[in-house]
Amino acid sequence: MKSLTLVTLLAVVAAGAAGCNEKVFPKAPPEGSEMSRAILDPYLKIEAALVDDNIDGLRANAGDIATAATALGAPAMRIDTAAVQLAAVTEIADARDRFGALSEAIDTYMTGMKLKAPEGVKVAFCPMLRKPWLQEGETLANPYYGKSNDMATCGSFR
Repeated sequence: MKSLTLVTLLAVVAAGAAGCNEKVFPKAPPEGSEMSRAILDPYLKIEAALVDDNIDGLRANAGDIATAATALGAPAMRIDTAAVQLAAVTEIADARDRFGALSEAIDTYMTGMKLKAPEGVKVAFCPMLRKPWLQEGETLANPYYGKSNDMATCGSFR
């Protein structure tokens, strides 16, 4: 058996890593680009359901978010983790709590990667809970309280 020198071994490892580097470490979205619709579309469905005081479709939409976040690599790990935790809940109060963690993860990712929300999507902030959320439309619809609460329109757009 032929022995490999350290230089040859490093060359083999580098060649193999170069081929899989994009799969292991996906290319980051360019600054100023829009946040991934693969994450935001199911997120907005969850937000709308919580505003309407239900958790219909929560598990499937949270799973879609986790899958999309995994594809974005390590920088989106908090989004993936929060989405998986949200998918596991069965009560609306727990869903709202986990939705807050997911919203914070998405907001932090967008800020850190210098991404913007797509046209028609705004970032809002709940001063009572000190948590952000993203939503469509011009009228505040606070998912942390829902429609059956006096706080349904509490918050402000950033």
